[in-house]
Order: sequence, then structure tokens, then C-alpha cells
Amino acid sequence: MNLRDLVYGLYARRVEGRLDHARVPKHIGVIMDGNRRWAKASGSTAAHGHRAGADKIEEFLGWCSETDVEVVTLWLLSTDNFDRPQEELVPLLEIIEGVVRSLAADGRWRVHHVGTPDILPAPMQRALKEAEEATREVRGITVNVAVGYGGRQEIADAVRSMLLDHAEKGTSLQELAETVDTDMIGRHLYTSDQPDPDLVIRTSGEQRLSGFMLWQTAHSEYYFCEVFWPAFRKVDFLRALRDYAARHRRYGA
Repeated sequence: MNLRDLVYGLYARRVEGRLDHARVPKHIGVIMDGNRRWAKASGSTAAHGHRAGADKIEEFLGWCSETDVEVVTLWLLSTDNFDRPQEELVPLLEIIEGVVRSLAADGRWRVHHVGTPDILPAPMQRALKEAEEATREVRGITVNVAVGYGGRQEIADAVRSMLLDHAEKGTSLQELAETVDTDMIGRHLYTSDQPDPDLVIRTSGEQRLSGFMLWQTAHSEYYFCEVFWPAFRKVDFLRALRDYAARHRRYGA
């Protein structure tokens, strides 16, 4: 172990020792940004950056398992990502499919897909369905894999699902208009049976949500980290938790 690693380890333990474990978020959303820029800075390909980002995921979940975190949402692929060139998109889809299968095989996580399956290739749809079925009874952290996900699309899908549900029940449009409220729409979101994110972490220095969980993050705390996702360290995670614990959540008040 070199001096740098030793100092880093000591600092990480110091931050962890001062963490208020009574105020750990129950649901953490992660916008894992910066894979391509990390690869470019190191003279590598975009695919190499995405693989490095994928390798970071289980390490991150391991850190979460050491706390009282119950749900983690990982934004792996947005609906906008389908506009990328095929030479980048195809390897990225293969990497994400490998992540999904690896998470399911691990045995510690309950995998849940959030996103629009219809826009995904058939192999990805199968991988997601098989992962959900294989981990349905797992009692560990619920890991939402946001693949083919867009915040606006989720709200549109929720409204569509609500309309179809009430149409099947024979509810008239006027009756529905008189009774619809935020709770009713919320029950049709991809995360309908889960708590909303308490904390959203975005790496790479970008300070925007880019449509991530628009409905659910109304009262979330945000933590923007300068480091690219493949270089995200445990101390960065602990700093995010420490920052969250120090805040006084007002829930819009």
C-alpha cells in the first residue's frame, strides 16, 4: 500500500466514523454520469468507459449494503441514449445486459426494471424479465435498473395506465376527471410500491436531473459530485451521506 492509499483509507474511516447512521437515506437514486469523459481523459474508447462504469456498480451497492439503504435506483440507459451512434449504442446495450444478469446472479439484490420495455431489444427485455423473476423473493436491497427510462415518458405511461385501468372498470371520463389526484397517478408509476428517493447523486460535475424521476424527486435532496462515475470512491459516497445527514429536510415548507 502506497502513502496515497493509506491517507485515503484513513480519511474514509474518519468520514465514516462521523456519519450519522440514524439519518441515512432509505432510497438513493444515482445518475451515473461521466463514463465517456473518463475514457477520453485516459485515452480509451467509450466502450471501455462504459465497462469501467459497469464494474463500479456492484462496488457501490456493496457500500449501500453496509448502511440502512433499502432501495437504489441506477440510471443505466435513458430514452435519449437511443439517439447515439449504433457503434456506441450496441456495445452499451450488451454491457448493460451483462450488468442486469450479474446483479441477478449475485443473490443479494432484488432487481426491478423501471423504464419502457417496448423500445428495448428483445435480448434486453428477456434479461430484465428473467432478472426480476429470479430475484423476486430476495430480501436484500431493491435495485431499480432504469433502462430505456425517461422521466416524462414515465409520467405519460402512468397516465395511460391509469386511463386504461379505469376504462376496464367502466369509469366514465367525467367521473375520472372528478376523482383523479396525485396519489392516483402515483400508483401507476414504475416505482408505485416504493418510497420516493431521499437522495439523488449525480457524478461528473453536471448539476441537473436530465429528466430523472421527475415525479418522485419533488422533495429529494441532490448531491452533485465532480468525479466521473468510474472513478467514484467510497469516500465520495460517504461524503454524499454526510452531506445529506447535515441537511434539514423541509418537504416544500
